[in-house]
Amino acid sequence: MSRYDAAQTEPKWQRAWDQADLFHAERSDKPKYYVLEMFPYPSGRIHIGHVRNYTMGDVIARYKMSCGFSVLHPMGWDAFGMPAENAAMASGGHPKDWTYNNIDVMRGQMKPLGLSIDWSREFATCDPEYYGQQQALFLDMLDAGLVYRKPAIVNWDPVDMTVLANEQVIDGKGWRSGAEVERRELTQWAFAISSMAEDLLDGLKGLDDWPEKVRLMQENWIGKSRGLEMTFPLTASAHGHDGIEIYTTRPDTLRGASFIAIAPEHPLAKALASGNPDLAAFATDVRKGGTTEEALEKAEKRGFDTGLTVDNPLGGTLPVWVANFVLMDYGTGAIFGCPAHDQRDLDFARKYGLSVTATFKPVDAESFEIGEDAFVPPKTETVSYLDNPAGVGTATGSEGIEATIDWAESQGIGTGKVQYRLRDWGLSRQRYWGCPIPVVHCDACGVVPEKKENLPVRLPDDVTFDVPGNPLDRHPTWRDVPCPSCGAAARRETDTMDTFVDSSWYFARFTAPRAETPTDIDDAAYWMNVDQYIGGVEHAILHLLYSRFFARAMQKTGHLPAGTEEPFDALFTQGMVTHAIYSTKDAKGRDVYHLPEDVDLETKTVRATGEPITITPPVKMSKSKKNVVDPMDIIANYGADTARWFVLSDSPPERDVEWTASGAEATAKHLARVHRLASDIERADRPANAADADLQKATARAIHEVTEGIEGFAFNKSVAKLYEFTNTLHKSDAGGDARRVAMKVLAQLMSPMTPHLAEEIWQMMGGEGFVVSAPWPKADPALLVDDTVTLPIQINGKKKSEITVAKDADKASVEALVLADATVQRLLDGAAPRKLIVVPGRIVNVVI
Repeated sequence: MSRYDAAQTEPKWQRAWDQADLFHAERSDKPKYYVLEMFPYPSGRIHIGHVRNYTMGDVIARYKMSCGFSVLHPMGWDAFGMPAENAAMASGGHPKDWTYNNIDVMRGQMKPLGLSIDWSREFATCDPEYYGQQQALFLDMLDAGLVYRKPAIVNWDPVDMTVLANEQVIDGKGWRSGAEVERRELTQWAFAISSMAEDLLDGLKGLDDWPEKVRLMQENWIGKSRGLEMTFPLTASAHGHDGIEIYTTRPDTLRGASFIAIAPEHPLAKALASGNPDLAAFATDVRKGGTTEEALEKAEKRGFDTGLTVDNPLGGTLPVWVANFVLMDYGTGAIFGCPAHDQRDLDFARKYGLSVTATFKPVDAESFEIGEDAFVPPKTETVSYLDNPAGVGTATGSEGIEATIDWAESQGIGTGKVQYRLRDWGLSRQRYWGCPIPVVHCDACGVVPEKKENLPVRLPDDVTFDVPGNPLDRHPTWRDVPCPSCGAAARRETDTMDTFVDSSWYFARFTAPRAETPTDIDDAAYWMNVDQYIGGVEHAILHLLYSRFFARAMQKTGHLPAGTEEPFDALFTQGMVTHAIYSTKDAKGRDVYHLPEDVDLETKTVRATGEPITITPPVKMSKSKKNVVDPMDIIANYGADTARWFVLSDSPPERDVEWTASGAEATAKHLARVHRLASDIERADRPANAADADLQKATARAIHEVTEGIEGFAFNKSVAKLYEFTNTLHKSDAGGDARRVAMKVLAQLMSPMTPHLAEEIWQMMGGEGFVVSAPWPKADPALLVDDTVTLPIQINGKKKSEITVAKDADKASVEALVLADATVQRLLDGAAPRKLIVVPGRIVNVVI
């Protein structure tokens, strides 16, 4: 009997698949299936988390191939972005070299996993052939009014001299430079995603195969609300301003207004600052820090009293302040503050001695005062209103809001209006390693789109990173060009696109990756939509929202056919792979982390030094904590099938799974056992007998349950059934032919999870062609009907034995079999039971 050798077997089958071009995706008369995992950033090495993600997609792809589908399962690289520039700055190299070298390494790590990927469709977003088509899309969207330039408040890093995304601002500082970030107004390119807010919101209703939590996250990000738009008249005009316009989603708190706050970038604030050095200095100072709502909530509340006041339509006047927590990008850049019912406003009011007046209270509160905490109940909660202008008494917040809007409209002091939290997507980035924005700035003609025949606008290779800022600004031979319209001296746009743009349409490009237009409409019509999309929940909002916007924009510009506005029919967000952290302390008491392979878990020491380790419970794998497992080590020691089986077997795929060396070893032993079982069955020639029927029923049940698990994304349940079926087959006394049939089915059922071992066993059992190409087995429904049932026998409430009886056995027959059971007879010891209770089809209780 030959021993299973993954190191020999796995490369053999990978070569065979490649020679047969088995996973090449083609349009055909078959039904299509498009499975896609979120493509990776080429950071240099894959980890077990990657293995889990891609194995899940591969299980689905291989299963659908066996079910007769024409399957598209592509791979690419999300290759632009700051990490490559940072690496270039650190090493003196070039982002292009760093990126493509990493791609080569990661591709070389992924191929040994045996993934059913059509590598002929591979691309990186930094390929000029890709980003040139992205530039063509940009020009078409510009022509359609879906992209435009506007002044915007951005996070500006004064050291790196670049705009930072909100997530790149950490505690008010640039994530790389550590410099204090400033809020700065720059003219930026933006996608008009807010114009599709209602459509994007409405589209969520049809995404039944998306996780509910993801749909809710998108819904909250879009943030539809109905509120009141109104103007507070200034008691005296100032710098040409007669009033301050606000939009509020809580007009029912208008009676509690105690101040007006405007953003430092508000036109009135800027006009006032031009003649007030103190206000100008305040505005400059508060622009330091991030622009996220979270950052503003955490920041100290600061304000500047302008000395202006406005008339309150409910009587009296309100002071006007410039406040650091109000942004021009939200609403009108101005709010009225109601401290009693907003914690931010309350903190501000307490700091500056402003009034605090409640407009509603808890229904059951006899007396009510606002202390250090604002009273902010959900809008669905019923409260008692205090002197509401619309005459509302006891009502929910939502009812109070609607009544107050109706009243304000009837009084002519405001208008009900629906608004969205979603803001237009600013895409300008002041960095080199990104897709160039294909426009030229001409003094005579203004902003001029580049001609499509001149695309791609390629990034220049001869750049350096020894000076902070964008190298494209310092590259005159690339930057300075003739105007495409008039021919006069002009200047290229030196901003590049946000990398979210690159990943917002790659799924469409995979349908025709070599087309000379962004898509081939016929290919897109055949392959779209993505039937199953798989990726991390960390992309639940922006990536998915931007992709949904792009699909709509590509429809509008003629690059996608009708019916593709929701590009991902089904979405699955997988859990993480976790591992324990192993650490020691250095001489200064700081943590020193150790890789799993450098630790002896039996002695709980570092192998090289013998130092005792501290073990922290499993958390997400992190290179900085060194609790990472290199898949290449697993493949070298046990084979790719072991890694694949393990990441599928231990936990539901939506939950985290803990990687353990002992678990990997146990998996390898099980797969070797399956191979030995196949070898035994191949040689055995046992005659047919009565046990054949039982094995046939067990085989049908395995087909049914494994298929259910794969279809329902419950891979761990499929694996559990395969363990059970292997044990059944091992113990079966069925004849040689019946066991060979069952073994072939086991190979087919294991094929999506462990394709190399499955191919080997399929060949041993005389299967034709490749197992992945064989039709998926179907269970005979008749064999799924159980004629018997196994009943547990409880003695005085504890299970002691069990019997198998015919499903239609009468009570007397069951009682007779129970009393004849050896365990029951031993415990009765010749006495009669006090009670014998039969629950048909469920259980038997014996009281002695």
